[in-house]
Amino acid sequence: MSRNTDIVILSKPFLAFLYRFIRAYAWTFRLEVENEAPWMAHLQNGGRVILCTWHQQFFAAIRHFQNYRAHRPGLMISRSKDGEIIASVAKRTGWEPVRGSSSRGGIEAMRELIEILRRTRLAGHIVDGPRGPAGVVKNGLIRIAHAADAVIVPFYVSADRAWYFNSWDRFMLPKPFSRVRLRFDKMIRLAATEDEAEFEAQRAAVEQTMLRGFQGKLPKSPGPPPSSRINGTQTDPKRGLPER
Repeated sequence: MSRNTDIVILSKPFLAFLYRFIRAYAWTFRLEVENEAPWMAHLQNGGRVILCTWHQQFFAAIRHFQNYRAHRPGLMISRSKDGEIIASVAKRTGWEPVRGSSSRGGIEAMRELIEILRRTRLAGHIVDGPRGPAGVVKNGLIRIAHAADAVIVPFYVSADRAWYFNSWDRFMLPKPFSRVRLRFDKMIRLAATEDEAEFEAQRAAVEQTMLRGFQGKLPKSPGPPPSSRINGTQTDPKRGLPER
């Protein structure tokens, strides 16, 4: 993008228009929500919950996730220009953007999200964002769940009619007036562990569970487990904090 284009796209008037456009577009969906009650009951009884999905599917959930704004939940979003747009939409939806990713500002963002999750008891996480590889659950989700003593609740979005972009994640955009299904999976409880092999087994198990909800074929086969390095710094596999 040119500098002038960036200025327009990132301006407050354009971001406000984009939010209203997304809301109007999403209201055309014939939305069906499944299995929301179990984790909501857990939350209302004092438990902590991380709602997580693939990058491919987050757009179609924006409309319904406005319903959780009273909890002021946190959501980690990258510091990129695209992230700036998504953060603006998230904030207007009632979510608290935490800026950072595995490539930039990840440790600080993870700490902040953990604090929000401890306080508000609800957070969201895109498990393979912001750049993939698609179909790979990164270590951050497991670290956050351990540190905040939270259950993981994967969710999946499907549509009877949708466009799939030629992108790294085959991003899904339901067509107007399509029937959209938002399905929450069972709660996943993970025991905190200091053992690297057990940590990796937990990560792989969550990944295998969530792959059942990926729409279509993966753009490419998932690679090896994500590195425990963030910004070139070796991290503790359990906490995601720099080793001394």
